[in-house]
Amino acid sequence: METQDRDRLADPLPLALNLIRCRSVTPHDAGAMAVLERALEALGFTCTRLPFDEGGARIENLYARRGTSGPNFCFAGHTDVVPPGDESLWQHPPFEARIADGMLFGRGAADMKSAIAAFVAAVARLDRAGGSQGSISLLITGDEEGPAVDGTVRVLAWLEGRGERIDHCIVGEPTSVFSAGDTVKNGRRGSLTGYLTVSGVQGHVGYPERARNPIPGMAAVLTRLSSRRLDEGTEAFQPSNLEVTTVDTGNPATNVIPAEVRATFNIRFNTQQTSEGLEAWIREETERGLEPHGLKGTLRFVRGAQPFLTPKSGFTALLSEAIEGVTGSKPDFSTTGGTSDARFIHRHCPVAEIGLAGTTMHKTDECVRLSDIEQITQIYEAILRHYFASQGRLA
Repeated sequence: METQDRDRLADPLPLALNLIRCRSVTPHDAGAMAVLERALEALGFTCTRLPFDEGGARIENLYARRGTSGPNFCFAGHTDVVPPGDESLWQHPPFEARIADGMLFGRGAADMKSAIAAFVAAVARLDRAGGSQGSISLLITGDEEGPAVDGTVRVLAWLEGRGERIDHCIVGEPTSVFSAGDTVKNGRRGSLTGYLTVSGVQGHVGYPERARNPIPGMAAVLTRLSSRRLDEGTEAFQPSNLEVTTVDTGNPATNVIPAEVRATFNIRFNTQQTSEGLEAWIREETERGLEPHGLKGTLRFVRGAQPFLTPKSGFTALLSEAIEGVTGSKPDFSTTGGTSDARFIHRHCPVAEIGLAGTTMHKTDECVRLSDIEQITQIYEAILRHYFASQGRLA
């Protein structure tokens, strides 16, 4: 490794700028993986590109590892970003990576290209201080913001097939609330989406006896589902909640009783619930709600994620100690928010999410403070130092 490469990469900002300038809206890579690969190879990583396309679009993934012995500490993340929307509404163009007023602007600045650059910089700084014993790896996907079919889950299967083990992992999602490192996500709730269609008989509103309106039946079902408090939550998780997200007949006329009505709802659930149990309850409530109206409904479910929790342990204590050493404060541990690829990784090793503040992710003029990029870099370096000092032996 050239000293000049190590010193150059110890600054996370240039790599963050180059990554943001890649228009890598899912499923397009737009050169982002190549930018990252060049940086990692300069630090001595062996990089393997893993494209998959079973989901219908070619997804670029990258697994990079330096070292062959254990323990293997992994950083996981994604280079794909959500669409910018109407770019004329952006004060700073989404893919120009502009710096203004101490902030870095651009799609992916918070979620999560800056965090990837920060981890690479942390490795370079670790090398400058003498390196580490064991292995460091990065699992980077281009499919986190999409269906997540050909991304992390496929790379993990590839690693398992090779007999390669990840011992511990952090995911660089924007988990923080105010400043980098103030919150660690050590679990996430599950996600279940239901699609209900209730069929009736179309007719003129002036002759309701000749029709059968499906809307009152749908309203009865949704009232039954929404009125139940699913649980009270746990010490680690907030209560599970069901939210109706759309109800639609597709009926533009005011004098026509529609033939059917469709509704979609999503449940975010904790470890007190299961997908199977929730689906059975929804089917039962649907039947009870429709029966008085003489209606029938069809249900379809999509299981988005299962809940998981990385319990308090030596690993979480190490993360807390490393973060406190940089920020002066212990982080909060939380399971709130949406889902991430940690939902796949937890089946293979202990995992936690640590990243930048997420207040602007997915928004117009997404941005992050330059000082926070530096702080998360210091946090990642501290985690690596603590981890390899312990040689991964964490109870």
